[in-house]
Parts: sequence; structure tokens; C-alpha cells
Amino acid sequence: MSVDNLMHIELSVEIQQSISSDVANHFLIIPKDIADQESVFFIDETKTSEINNIKEELKLIFNKRIILEPIGSSVIKKALSIYYRKNDEKPRLISYGNDFLEDLIFEAKNINASDIHIEIYEEDVRVRLRIDGQLIEKNHIKRDNYLELINQIKIKSNLDITEKRLPQDGRIEYEDFDIRVSILPTHHGEKVVMRILGRDASHLDIYQLGFEEEDVLLYLEAVKKTNGIVLISGPTGSGKTTTLYATLKHLNKINRNIVTVEDPIEYTLKGVNQVQLKENIGLTFTSALRSFLRQDPDIIMLGEIRDVQTAQMAIRASLTGHLVLSTIHTNSSIGTISRLVDMGVPSFLIAETINISVAQRLVRTLCNTCKKEVDFNNEDLPRTFKTSMSIKKHHIAVGCHDCYHTGYKGRRAIYEILPITYEVAEAIKKNTLERSDAIKGKRLSDKAFNLFTNGLTSLDEVYPILINS
Repeated sequence: MSVDNLMHIELSVEIQQSISSDVANHFLIIPKDIADQESVFFIDETKTSEINNIKEELKLIFNKRIILEPIGSSVIKKALSIYYRKNDEKPRLISYGNDFLEDLIFEAKNINASDIHIEIYEEDVRVRLRIDGQLIEKNHIKRDNYLELINQIKIKSNLDITEKRLPQDGRIEYEDFDIRVSILPTHHGEKVVMRILGRDASHLDIYQLGFEEEDVLLYLEAVKKTNGIVLISGPTGSGKTTTLYATLKHLNKINRNIVTVEDPIEYTLKGVNQVQLKENIGLTFTSALRSFLRQDPDIIMLGEIRDVQTAQMAIRASLTGHLVLSTIHTNSSIGTISRLVDMGVPSFLIAETINISVAQRLVRTLCNTCKKEVDFNNEDLPRTFKTSMSIKKHHIAVGCHDCYHTGYKGRRAIYEILPITYEVAEAIKKNTLERSDAIKGKRLSDKAFNLFTNGLTSLDEVYPILINS
């Protein structure tokens, strides 16, 4: 437990769980040190006149010697809001019961967490949630409850409860969302990651994703073509699948036959024929795509181009008059072209079939409730990022109740667009794309820098993108 300049109290999970939320809020106290014979608490300085009475009451509750140290009201209130939310708010789940798993899943869903991590260590079990791309510790549970929890997850996801040596993958289905379950054997036991998958893509809107006005026009021009390939690149968790689904929703018309092969199916779209990848029985991207060509499709969506076979099938499909949408793991829109060349795809085929290459990232946006403006020194920017702009002020993350004390609330996509114009196609054929004057438009680093200078995000959040400029 630590106090940072008497402005912020940090509690370990063990010390936090030593008292209940009701006791902490009733007496306006925060535990500082808990021992067998005595406990030390910080107490709101406005309670100084009542210290003796409160000390006696706490002595009866804990049956040990009590020491109370007055501290500022603002510090106590902030600590209470972080660690001991009142009963009318959703409490931290710190004890295991029959409803623990359901409560955990639905709480994660309600606060827009994307993943739930359950990890076992030598002495306890940790539960973390991924919110806006970052893992946040939610609570710990006792090891005694761990096996029952794991078995409950396995039963719900139709997995083998007796198998503890091999990884297992399953799925839990709810009315309006699914949970993809991955179980991995580790040194102390099995680790579980549950990915929350929203079923309904009806809320997605291509105009609300984060495209700049000029970029969205270029993108829609590319996807309106009746054939060719549209590729979206970026690392895992950068929002590629969401962009694909928003595109499919935009293209989904009564006169079009749309088929997809995905791993997993993260959303469902009425009117779209979606196929779940099953590599263990031979249903791969390549085999599914081969079958799709006999299904009279207009538009084909592949979850990912992973290898040269899939790339070749996608090119074949586009050459025979189909529009193909897919994702690929590269760092930039130009890098997508280089990746296909490295796979062994001839440059002239790339130039003839690719309509547009898009790179994207997700950037966390600062919480408007607590973000703070401070002075800025341009020397804090990465040395590889060059700008003529002199920045005097910038905003930093602070943390409050509204943003779960992360300092950030929500994410925003940024895009780098490379339309395959005649000039770009010629540069691809000659393998001179990276040196070509035909490449125009802002880079990902420029888009990220704009968010930073406009006070929408912090330097810490965009620094990795600026480094790669």
C-alpha cells in the first residue's frame, strides 16, 4: 500500500479485501496496514472529533488494536470511489458464489470489455478485463474456488472437464452475444480467456468508424466495384473485423449474394451467408473459398489472408468477377503490397486485382471528465517523427470514476488509405512503390498526431504509432 504525495492511495488486493465496502464508506476509512494484532487505517480528517468513538467501534468489529491516521477528505473520497464503491453501484466481485461466472460475464459485457482473463498463480487466482484495449485487474478469488469455476466454464462451453493437459477452445451462447472460450494449461493450472462477441452488426455504420471525409469517399469508391480485392491491415485488436462488417452492411442489398468465412464469426448480418472456419475437419479459408466460387457469389469476405494459397484463391476469385474483402497482418498500407510480394504473388497480379489497401489502428481517447492540460516540450516527441508544429500544451490521462480510473474512455479508429490508381499500379509492377511519387495522403502517424494535437488523446497512446513514421 502506498500514498503518492498524499494525493492518491494505492491498495494491494489483499489489503483492500480486509474490510467491506459498507465499513469503509460508513466510517470514511481506508486500510493502510493490516496485521494480526493491530490494523492501521487512514480516516477522513473531518472525522477527527469522532476518532475515539470510531476507534472503539472498529475494535469491536475487528477484535484487535486500531490506529487511525487523519488524511485529506479528497484523498479518502477518491480512494473510496476506486476501491469501495457504494452499494448502489456495481461492486467489485471479490467472493465466489454460484452466480459469480454469470455476474462476471454480464458485468464485462455491460462495461464494453472485450475479454475476460482468469489466471491462476501459486497463491491465488486473478481476474482481469480488457477495456479499450488495456487489461485492468478486476479482482482475485481464492484458489479453493478455482477448480469449480473452471469446470463451470468448461460445462457451459461444451468442453472436456477431465482434460487438463491440452489447450481447448469452446463457445458459450447467450441471447444477444456469444463468448469464445480459450483454455491454456500453464505452470499452476489452466488459464482461461473469454472473448465477448457481439452478435448483431446492425449498429455498425461505415460513416461512424473514424474515416476522414476524403478517405471514406475513396474507400466507398473501391468497394463499389464489382470485382477486385479490398485489403485491410493492422495488428490484432486494431478494429479490422469491425471495418469489414460495416462494409458488408453497407453492401448488403437484396440483389447481391454475399458469403463469408470467418474464425470466429464475431457478428451476424441478416442476408449474409456466414461460414465458421473448422480447420480440424479441413474447412480452411482456401477450401471454403474454393466452394464459394460454386455458390454464385457477388461478394466474398475472407476473415484473413494467412498464406500464399489463400492469397492466390482470393486473386483468382477477383479475376473471375467477384469482389473480395479480407484482412492481412501488416503495419501499413504499403506494407500490404510488400507482404503479398513476399508470399510469392506476382507483382502484375497484385497491381491488376487490388482495389485499395487500408491500414488502421485503434487509439484510446482521453476521458473528457478528468483529462488535464499541461505544458509540453517538443523534445518529448520521438526523434524519428518530424513536425514543424510547435506544441505548447497537451492533455494527459488522469483517471476518474467515469473512466474506471484509466484516464481513457472509448477508442477511435484512424486509417491510412492507398487507392490503387494507374500510377500506383505501375509502381507496383516495377517494384518501386515505396519510392514512388504516386503515394499521396496522410500516414497513420499523421492521423495519430492530429488526434494528439487536438487534445483527443495523449502522447503515451500515440507514441508507438509516431515511432513507426
